[in-house]
Amino acid sequence: MIERANATGRVPAVFVHGLWLLPTSWERWAALFEEAGFAAVAPGWPDDPETVEAAREHPEVFAGKSVGQVADHFCDLIRRLDRAPVVIGHSFGGLIAQISAGRGLSRASVAIDPAPFRGVLPLPLSSLRAASVVLGNPANHHRAVPLTYEQFRYSFANAVGEDEARELYDTYAVPASGEPLFQAAAANLNPWTEVKVDTTAPERGPLLIISGEQDNTVPWAIANASYKKQARNRHAVTEITELPGRGHALTIDHGWREVAETALAFVRRFVDPAAPESAV
Repeated sequence: MIERANATGRVPAVFVHGLWLLPTSWERWAALFEEAGFAAVAPGWPDDPETVEAAREHPEVFAGKSVGQVADHFCDLIRRLDRAPVVIGHSFGGLIAQISAGRGLSRASVAIDPAPFRGVLPLPLSSLRAASVVLGNPANHHRAVPLTYEQFRYSFANAVGEDEARELYDTYAVPASGEPLFQAAAANLNPWTEVKVDTTAPERGPLLIISGEQDNTVPWAIANASYKKQARNRHAVTEITELPGRGHALTIDHGWREVAETALAFVRRFVDPAAPESAV
């Protein structure tokens, strides 16, 4: 994947999924960005299975993956690219996208319904309900936790019809590490937390935060608080947009293209995927 992107000579677009999904959730996005001239790269988290079926058969492979481990994994992959990429992430992937931007590794970033980091204070009731699936049992800290269909319906697919919600669950939902949610819940109490972002880094690059209006897991209050922290960066553009009628499944549901085109339009304002390195 890395070798292929390097061989193209184009700017890579790195996609980072969040909890309860796999890299396959980005397949349509990758095709769209490839058509736009980018070299799409959609790595998994450490030990991600290749398929949803394999993930459900061996949920234990997801256990114990921390935010720091996953962030370092993606940043190491990015460093192996010949050209600095654009990075697009969803949910905890949106947090990882901001971490990599704060480390100066991306030329533009898009964080879609991003998980909160240290300094982001709002705790909406819907977020607490979504997170209670994991946080309600302390033993889940070191476990892989699946979602029931009803839990997925509330946390991801509340803004689509019943038939589509069931199809999304059957097609995409896999178990996820419980540890990142415990880390996020304690981030504002732990000065040494891994759930932190360097929001003022001079080399952060342009950043867009996309929020789904009906997202129960990462509502506007969280996305906007993240934006306000990031907007203090005096060196780079920071923007936020809210997409009406969209839930947390906005990257995979029937309206995925609107979200992808919003992200692509932002990225293309700052990055020409085919320009020589010295011209970008």
